[in-house]
Amino acid sequence: MTRCRLIFSLAICFAALNTAAATASAEELQRLSYNDPDLVVDLGVGLWAFPLPMDYDGDGDHDLVVSCPDKPYNGTYFFENTSGDVAMPVFKPGVRLGPGHHHMQVSYVDGEPRVLRPAMEYQNFRQSQLSDEKQLQLSAKVYKPKGRIRANQWKYLDYNGDGALDIIVGVGDWTDYGWDDAYNEKGEWTRGPLRGFVFVIANSATTEEPVYAEPKRIEIDGAPLEVFGWPSPNFVDYDNDGDLDLLCGEFRDSFTYFENVGTRTEPKYSAGKTLMHGGKKLTMDLEMITPTAFDWDKDGDFDLICGDEDGRVAFLENTGKLIDGVPEFLPPRYFQQQAQNVKFGALSTPYGVDWDGDGDEDVICGNTAGYIGFIENLGGEGTATKWAAPVRMQADGETIRIQAGPNGSIQGPCESKWGYTTLSVADWDGDELPDIMINSIWGEILWYRNIGTRTAPQLAAAQPVEVQWPGETPKPAWTWWNPRGKQLVTQWRTTPEMVDWNDDGLMDLVMLDHEGYLAFFQRKKNGEQLQLLPGARVFTDEKGKLLRLNERSAGGSGRRKIHLVDVDGDGRRDMLMNSTNADFYKNMGTRDDKTVLKNTGEIDKRKISGHSSSPTTIDLDGKGARDFLIGAEDGYLYYRSNSLAK
Repeated sequence: MTRCRLIFSLAICFAALNTAAATASAEELQRLSYNDPDLVVDLGVGLWAFPLPMDYDGDGDHDLVVSCPDKPYNGTYFFENTSGDVAMPVFKPGVRLGPGHHHMQVSYVDGEPRVLRPAMEYQNFRQSQLSDEKQLQLSAKVYKPKGRIRANQWKYLDYNGDGALDIIVGVGDWTDYGWDDAYNEKGEWTRGPLRGFVFVIANSATTEEPVYAEPKRIEIDGAPLEVFGWPSPNFVDYDNDGDLDLLCGEFRDSFTYFENVGTRTEPKYSAGKTLMHGGKKLTMDLEMITPTAFDWDKDGDFDLICGDEDGRVAFLENTGKLIDGVPEFLPPRYFQQQAQNVKFGALSTPYGVDWDGDGDEDVICGNTAGYIGFIENLGGEGTATKWAAPVRMQADGETIRIQAGPNGSIQGPCESKWGYTTLSVADWDGDELPDIMINSIWGEILWYRNIGTRTAPQLAAAQPVEVQWPGETPKPAWTWWNPRGKQLVTQWRTTPEMVDWNDDGLMDLVMLDHEGYLAFFQRKKNGEQLQLLPGARVFTDEKGKLLRLNERSAGGSGRRKIHLVDVDGDGRRDMLMNSTNADFYKNMGTRDDKTVLKNTGEIDKRKISGHSSSPTTIDLDGKGARDFLIGAEDGYLYYRSNSLAK
């Protein structure tokens, strides 16, 4: 065995031991396993994927190393290629090598991967992983705008062809964009765009003993070379004329090509052109994309290996063609791995229910991308349950995907590809078939009627949920658009919980109202017609104060994931709400015609939240007890038995 292979094997052993030790010492909440060694699913880490493609294990084929900075999935993971030199191998599940960091980047110097984060190199990465840190003699802040920086991507590159390695830095500047609540009454964004710049830190000496100049921003005709934030710069001779062109990603989903119209030693760039395929803009499925130029298929040209916000990684093949002077790439194909733990995108929002009428409980789930997924229970009990791969659900023959578009997110147009679906499942129209009700990034409540059968569900197109408002239809004060008719418009990203709260046989709705109070929207019958009454604030804490679950405004509003169920078996419906995992609000009964909900704290000691968690319950042993299932920022589902039930 070579020294490289020996060190690699030891590293994997230590990583496996660390993983086993962490599992053994973990709190009760555990990731839900697919329990199917033959299943293949999308390769993924948690929220945010920074791919570092390389032959990590030295066996001659390309593997993937992916850094993930989120909570609770933080880590840098090795996905081993066991298929060999094929374009779309099936990888083994990821093995954690060490911590994950934002904006880890890989450069290729004399065929060896060099891994950097701001002002820091991980030396001898394939042998030492993240243990051999070298601090570069530079400030990590190459640019100091007045506003927020949200990209700081460092790479080695001989930029000017003098034989010494310089440093390239991609920077995202949010100064002009700001962050939140800046639409006018027409839905027009009144602040500036995100700005993504590329800097060169020139080295006037040698690679071994560098002397760095002040960072200099690359310009085009005297103005900064710029993309829409998050630039992820890649310098490659794409047009085969002997100099280095520039290809960038952005904060959203597309790519920009800047041709070098200068020389190898004196680069000069033309105006950017968007990458296209088949006459359409080439895009990734989600946002915050992280392309890395790499000859993945070993055909002599540089492809793109690109991470998506939801932790997946895709291969965009370089066709070798130039179309109007711009390199052509094929649309992304997402890598696959042997299934390990159940995952549906990022910020997953599960709901446990027997969707297909076969007697066991499945999972219906939303996520950041705006999809709704069906994760089928294939049998077994408890943690031994076998699960199918998530299937994106359809309504009226089309895949369900809610997206903000240019003005659907209160946090601005940079969030155009997000949907943040959160949902509940119940029989809303009284036909004994389970329907789906959602809230999303828009804050409008929609329901999908099940027009199929109990064992073959089928969804109709979305319909707005309407309320019998006595006057003007309310909305959050910061929502720039007006509700249509009597539709229910409330705070974004908070669960619409269908539940027969007053046990009168009619399905009601409990959720946050437009001002953040927990409200009971009662269902009534008017003849044969079902009507939904305005929300009544009938929930208090143990001190008698109305439950206002979120007092914040605009982008800070909403975000409350709730589930109403009898947690402790005393016959009264309690509430679970997102927290570091989930808080248990015990139903203490009624006082002055209001329900008293007392927050007794978290159901578990393990922290699984970042942006948010999303609790539900599920019965996996068929005995009637509702156990806990929580969706986390990383997109994975976390399960534990309910020890609170009597």
